[in-house]
Amino acid sequence: MSKVLIIGAHGKIARLAATRLTAAGHDVAGVIRTSEQSDDLRADGTEPVVADVESLDVDALVDVVDGHDVVVWSAGAGGGSPERTYSVDRDAAIRTIDAASRSNASRFVMVSYFGAGPDHGVPPDNDFYAYAEAKTEADAHLAGSDLDWAILRPSALTDEDGTGGIETGEGVEASQVSRATVADVIAAVVSQPQATKHLTLHFNDGHQQVADVLGVDR
Repeated sequence: MSKVLIIGAHGKIARLAATRLTAAGHDVAGVIRTSEQSDDLRADGTEPVVADVESLDVDALVDVVDGHDVVVWSAGAGGGSPERTYSVDRDAAIRTIDAASRSNASRFVMVSYFGAGPDHGVPPDNDFYAYAEAKTEADAHLAGSDLDWAILRPSALTDEDGTGGIETGEGVEASQVSRATVADVIAAVVSQPQATKHLTLHFNDGHQQVADVLGVDR
């Protein structure tokens, strides 16, 4: 089993993923900005690590990442100003990728969004443009790194119960997906390193079993 570090560990998806990863036998730590969130993480079986990734340089982030096998990026500015969106979703993510490359971590799982990429199509005058650009650049930086990476691109997030599977594949269009389903996918990807190396996965809630999509023998 792996030592997993979740960045943005107090978010809804991150906390759901942490409980699944812990149940699967992984050793999970989570980066949070404030110590007041520590008890919540401990309740999930996650060891809290207090660090502000937005303000740390690569050298400091190496110290945060070191000792973990897998980094899961689930942090974000949460729809703040464009400046802060670029600062967290692009710049901090890129520095963390570089830190993982310099540490003993071998894998990096990026939680992105359905539609990210050079052809995201969001016009510059749209409020979503900064996020689309930031995630696109961070994803591209990860894909160009020497890490074993996986980029997860869920569609619009809901707090509803998941369907127990996903919808993905050629021609699939963005719809919606529960945070619980995203957490299921994160846990599956972390647990299946060979099947998910250099994987980019766009997905909605659906009825395809995740193990089948990943080509994992059950």
